[in-house]
Amino acid sequence: MTLRLPPNFNFWKTVYSHGWCALQPFEVEKEKQQLNRIIVLSNGKKLIVSLAQTSAHSGKEKLNISVNDVTTAVEKREIAKQISACLRMDEDYSEFYREARKHKNFQWIPKAGAGRLLRSPTVFEDVVKMICTTNCSWALTEIMVGNLCKKLGRKIDDSSRGWTFPTAEAVADVTEKFLRKEIRVGYRAPYLLELSRRITKGEIDIESWRNCSIPTSDLFKEVLSIKGIGPYAAGNILKLLGRYDYLGIDSWCRKKFFEIHRNGRTGSDKVIEKYYESFGKWKGLFFWMDVTKHWYAQKFPF
Repeated sequence: MTLRLPPNFNFWKTVYSHGWCALQPFEVEKEKQQLNRIIVLSNGKKLIVSLAQTSAHSGKEKLNISVNDVTTAVEKREIAKQISACLRMDEDYSEFYREARKHKNFQWIPKAGAGRLLRSPTVFEDVVKMICTTNCSWALTEIMVGNLCKKLGRKIDDSSRGWTFPTAEAVADVTEKFLRKEIRVGYRAPYLLELSRRITKGEIDIESWRNCSIPTSDLFKEVLSIKGIGPYAAGNILKLLGRYDYLGIDSWCRKKFFEIHRNGRTGSDKVIEKYYESFGKWKGLFFWMDVTKHWYAQKFPF
């Protein structure tokens, strides 16, 4: 399968837009220059999907998609839809790029084809992963997410090629003790249980967040209403929903900002908020591009 890529799209800049590519069921094969992802189709079929960008003879870039099993036309359409959603291929960034070109420090963004942030096929996976980034090292985040997949996900086949990300039903069916001991999520255990059980009971529909039309401020409050999610996590979840009105500041971003703009002299978050205030609804994305600019000089920054 191939998909035509949108203008100003760079596959690797999207893959390495943040740390999701390093978390299962994503996997980067640097030697092959491809991104692998285990996905589950609506009919329950589990597939390993491999993605690589190539130049077509016409000069237009295309995305090559290969799978580990025979698929029907209907399944191919669903695969394409999931991959397009993960890589944000259907979103329009033309306004963001026009704004970036107005500012000398951000003119590199459209030239690099940067700005799209890799996300998971489901909002549930993004939210759980975001909760697993709070108040801990990245190494612990990788351990927690890996354990979730291996112990609550479904194995792709009889080999050891990986596991799916668990469903809300799978998480809801275990105990808090299991999450603490086996998954090592610590204080997050009751939060993940409550979220998963509310979803399975039909009390909340977080998948609708990607397509809802409510004001961003109202959506921010709705995301914040999930226990275990604070302003940092909510702001970054909004970015994965295509809303960039909030910065989502954590300790790493805070330190990086003051290194870039204050020679390491620290200050309050109000200083950071004020710096990006003029960028309006795009300020969260400009903030993230600013503090990760050094990544874009490297093909494989981490």
